[in-house]
Amino acid sequence: MSINCALDGPSGAGKSTIARAVAKKLGYIYVDTGALYRSIGLYAVRSGVDTKSAEEVVPLLGSITVELKYTDGEQRVILNGEDVSGLIRTNEISMAASNVSAIPQVREFLLSLQRDIAAKNNIVMDGRDIGTVILPEAQVKIFMTASAEERAKRRHRELLEKGTEISYEEVLKDINQRDYNDSHRDAAPLKQAQDACLLDTSNMGIDEAVEAVCRIITQKTQESDCRVVEEGDFFPERRRLSKVRLFFYGIFRILALGILRLLISVKYEGLENIPKEGNYIVAPNHVTWMDPVAVAAKIKNVSAYISKEEIFENKLCALLLKPFHAFPVKRGKGDRTALNRSIEYINSGYNLTIFPEGTRSKDGTLGKGKSGVVFISQSARADILPVGITVSRNKGRKRMTVRYGSLIPYQSLETKSLSASEMRRARTMVMDAIGALIENVEKD
Repeated sequence: MSINCALDGPSGAGKSTIARAVAKKLGYIYVDTGALYRSIGLYAVRSGVDTKSAEEVVPLLGSITVELKYTDGEQRVILNGEDVSGLIRTNEISMAASNVSAIPQVREFLLSLQRDIAAKNNIVMDGRDIGTVILPEAQVKIFMTASAEERAKRRHRELLEKGTEISYEEVLKDINQRDYNDSHRDAAPLKQAQDACLLDTSNMGIDEAVEAVCRIITQKTQESDCRVVEEGDFFPERRRLSKVRLFFYGIFRILALGILRLLISVKYEGLENIPKEGNYIVAPNHVTWMDPVAVAAKIKNVSAYISKEEIFENKLCALLLKPFHAFPVKRGKGDRTALNRSIEYINSGYNLTIFPEGTRSKDGTLGKGKSGVVFISQSARADILPVGITVSRNKGRKRMTVRYGSLIPYQSLETKSLSASEMRRARTMVMDAIGALIENVEKD
């Protein structure tokens, strides 16, 4: 089932800029519905008709074909085969879009296109009536606003940067007029859905607003309602597990290590690199079924584990893994439930152990890493502890070496936009750190 995020609000609230950044960060498709109405407005202006007149605009719809295409993750608007993405952002077309959007037949004309995109993809869709009309069943609804003066400042600055000479007073007048038009039209007027989160961005920068929206999307499925999100209120305070729990877990670790050493000779290196407190990600390579126990035996904090979904199809395995805080992930499908649980565990004081290769190596060589570990690190703001595991034989008995590397701060991964190229670079950084730990291990 696709995940739909509806982002509504008045003109100039920053919806498009923020929705685009959020979609890129979460790996979703961004759908700018305003661009669709702008394309209709552009066609009407080119045709010389009154954009407020349904009698003049509606007959044009039969001659219009509008498509949204995505090139390198960027949305392009195609009007009758022409890419008009760079032609629909003028003040004249903005007003034309507001006018034609008040015509019910125009809204109906574009409705099926928007819903079809949402049904097939995880999307962030912004507009005026997404949560109330277009996607009333969206899992996440946000109503983004800002004062008219602040929105006019932003819009004025944007137009000047594009070379459009216009006064602030003119932009403010247009903003106020469009607000009135959008909220008083008969067809789908601008209003906040009853179950939408209200986000006022008047005093927020773009990065702050993006973080706020990402937090709402992450938290929404875990909350029964949504309060107003205020500036600086983005991520919950990190907790620590109780000393009593850690004490009993320490006893369990000693027993587990004792049993492990009956089965295999184990050597540990780099123990000084293990953080004293939790809330970080443990990222080992995967060689044997004993890896989770071997890695956790020297880490004082309790860890949760991400495991491939197939393991949990066996009811006995699922039952045995539950006490160890293991949960499934749907590999290669952008599993939002697994991401939410990962963040929840990290914020609750646990470490999170994830094998970046996604599966166990058959010959001990390091496989190609997946991007999940980076995505979780950036989403949860959690550092990564790389771990290298090698297995050899010593006089017929297997010998395992577990080497803990230096902590990788999540900031050092520098994936501000979570683009494909940034994710590949960050993933390579993590896998190179693990690879360095399994090289030059003493062989007997």
